Amino acid sequence: MKKIVIASNNQGKIAEFKSLFAPLNIEVLSLKEVDITSDPEETGLTFVENALIKARNVAKLSGLPTLADDSGLVVPALDGMPGIYSARYSVEGSDQANNALLLKKMAKFQGEKRAAYFKAVLVLLRTENDPVPLIAEGEVHGFITDTILGDGGFGYDPLFFYPPLSRTFGELSASEKNQISHRAIALSSLSAKLSQI
Repeated sequence: MKKIVIASNNQGKIAEFKSLFAPLNIEVLSLKEVDITSDPEETGLTFVENALIKARNVAKLSGLPTLADDSGLVVPALDGMPGIYSARYSVEGSDQANNALLLKKMAKFQGEKRAAYFKAVLVLLRTENDPVPLIAEGEVHGFITDTILGDGGFGYDPLFFYPPLSRTFGELSASEKNQISHRAIALSSLSAKLSQI
């Protein structure tokens, strides 16, 4: 593989992937760079299924190896919600509305019942019909706070308390978060798998 397309329009994610693949001499291309507008309906019931849908769609359109990710916040006390619906948990689907709804749903829980984790799944397809996609996962565990703390990051970061650093993800700098996040763990796992092929 000399080139790989990232099935995302998130510039932060694309920059992260560019730095990961640089040592492997693989050129990372954004959807914009391959002139693709892709937003397939995520009809899967798991992070893996949704990442596969995104990767397969872009691999078909580009004819190039494609990497996609799907990630979200899992709260066991809420039967795993918001999970795969993390970005569209509330009717409005904004970070502010999603956080407000999560706080409301968590109001009746205390202590260990407020446990939660961020999950990231990366899927790499070498071709559209690759029968053996490379799949890497990452998780980071913490607790849901009862109020917004910090204005960094995005999504549920200001509500996700990370015990080893005694702060929410919203209170971390981008470089601090990138070292310990679920996506960083998944990227590290993927990098190890890529070095073996």
